[in-house]
Amino acid sequence: MPLFLLIRHGENDFVKTGRMAGRLPEVHLNERGRQQAVDLAEALGQVPLTALYSSPLERARETAAPLAEKRGLAVEIRAGLMETGVGDWAGQELKALRKRPEWKTVQEAPSRFRFPNGESFAECQFRLVNEVESLTRAHPPEGIVALVSHADPIKLLVAYHLGMPLDHFQRLSCETGSVTVLQLGEHGAHLLRLNLRPPFLFPVPEKPSGKRRKS
Repeated sequence: MPLFLLIRHGENDFVKTGRMAGRLPEVHLNERGRQQAVDLAEALGQVPLTALYSSPLERARETAAPLAEKRGLAVEIRAGLMETGVGDWAGQELKALRKRPEWKTVQEAPSRFRFPNGESFAECQFRLVNEVESLTRAHPPEGIVALVSHADPIKLLVAYHLGMPLDHFQRLSCETGSVTVLQLGEHGAHLLRLNLRPPFLFPVPEKPSGKRRKS
């Protein structure tokens, strides 16, 4: 089954200043984020990608653009890769949100939390898993597929495929401009890399030789 490169978008001013962007429109990469996108394109420029998909949000599409140009691919937009719907928390400062009584639930028992007028973490995870399962069926087993998304969706997807309880997903790291490499197979999943940032050597799995080993 395909190898998935889970790419978090580059830095933007919401990340830099500690605000929750959520699904707000017109959140663009800042100067550092644009450089991160270029660095990712350089690091992945020789990888034989089968396809490149992106969340509809601007910061994700802008991160995908240099890689698409480098590989000569179109960026296909998938709503299923969208950021978690944080509802009324969009645009708010994290330092203020951390003072809310609900913040402890977000960090320690996220399976019990729904953002006000937004999405629950369980719903977000369900959406991401279904999206990746759909893309798995659409590509050959030897394919390498890049998905540009957001921190929590990537961590929730990894947690699911590793068999981690949803309440532990916050223990994973996913920084801006990073790549997480997930190999899906008929009998399970393997996390090859987590939170990988350029420069790096891309870990392409070895193909079976077809020869039987002598005993």
